[in-house]
Amino acid sequence: MAKNLTDAAVRKYAATSKRREIADARTAGLHLVIQPMGAKSWALRFRRPGGRSAKLTLGPVCFAGQELKGEPVIGMPLTLSAARLLAADIHRQRKMGRDVIAEYAADKHRRRVEQAEAGANTFAALARQFIAEHAQPKLRRWRETASVLGLHYPRDGREPVVIRDGLIERWRNKPVNEIDAHLVFSVVDESRRFAIPGRTPATKGLSDARGRLMARRLSKFFSWLVQHRKVATNPCLGGYVPPRGPARDRTLTPEELRWFWLACDQIGQPFSTLFKLLALTGCRREEVRGMKWAELSDDGSWLIPSERSKNARAHLMPLPPLARDLLAGVPHIENEAGLVFSNGSSGVGSFSRVKARLDAAMFAIARAERGKSFSIPPFTLHDLRRTLVTGLAELGVRPDVIEMAVNHVSGFRGGIAGVYNKSELLPERRAALERWSVHVQGLVSGKPTKIISLPRKGV
Repeated sequence: MAKNLTDAAVRKYAATSKRREIADARTAGLHLVIQPMGAKSWALRFRRPGGRSAKLTLGPVCFAGQELKGEPVIGMPLTLSAARLLAADIHRQRKMGRDVIAEYAADKHRRRVEQAEAGANTFAALARQFIAEHAQPKLRRWRETASVLGLHYPRDGREPVVIRDGLIERWRNKPVNEIDAHLVFSVVDESRRFAIPGRTPATKGLSDARGRLMARRLSKFFSWLVQHRKVATNPCLGGYVPPRGPARDRTLTPEELRWFWLACDQIGQPFSTLFKLLALTGCRREEVRGMKWAELSDDGSWLIPSERSKNARAHLMPLPPLARDLLAGVPHIENEAGLVFSNGSSGVGSFSRVKARLDAAMFAIARAERGKSFSIPPFTLHDLRRTLVTGLAELGVRPDVIEMAVNHVSGFRGGIAGVYNKSELLPERRAALERWSVHVQGLVSGKPTKIISLPRKGV
């Protein structure tokens, strides 16, 4: 039986062990619904086109004590007056021929889809998808890309960790289509002036390299989003990219190479052997850092797999005897990845700090020989690769053998030669690296070998 509901009556009606519905005598189809746990809401009962009975939940009862502002809508807390007004409006729409149940269901579905899409199109969600679907399978330095975007992937295979204050944390809930050119510029400029968000800078002050890294990685990410129809345009296009500095041409002199070798003995393992291998092989830092025991053969060769090679080509490195002796002295530290250079759980890091220690040791050795005012020009670990290439050339090694020795694809191995000439020149490479190793040993012992050009037909 319908009741003439009042605000006081709505408050007074108590819950029972069963769900109750109390019809409002003043508004057709309007019911006060009381759940056994005491929750109260408004529902409207009527018949849909075709005669089927229907019920539409209007919203919870509002006990604010004052009338709400604005027009009442389905889903919001409703006072008695607001519920009657909304019910009257729905009846009016029904008389106009509209199926309010179908329209409400469609609108609800649309809102649910929009919310799901908004969640799926956030920077955090799409950055993870980009790393998993593009960076990991296609980019050699995908971990660096992930780190720039704000996600750290441990090398031991554990779950990725969101970097504190990184981009993924900063833009966690921001839809990618709200990231504009101004926002991109601000984070590129921040990276250049201070640090990449969430990362400790290796050097303080301005760094065009940091800003360029951020600009390039974000541009690649947004290009991928454009390809996958997540955004219409790439906000990085035409934006500021810090310029590259002049190409490096630094090589270590024979004396500097000797000081380098002696300084390596002072920094301790595993970096002592790791750095010396860089000088003896000309391999890239990450290739040596990721060396695994399983990649070393009994014949003294080291197979660098394609996934760890910069040019995505597997490279067989014939290690000279000195390099093999150095590896024999590296303690075996058990780790899941089987890494040669490990801290027990993952690969070694902190290169910038260890390099600073190396530089200090080199300065001390050099100044002990040359005086306190002597200075060594700055150099990077990658300059060791250029030093080896230059040294091999001075020893008379053919350019094509040098390129094969350091797994470099250009010049003699570029173009048609790289397509049709599949010779690995392994004997020539082994002889060249052994000659370089003997030369380095001579420098360190103070008895440098005399450089004699090798015949052009061989090494």
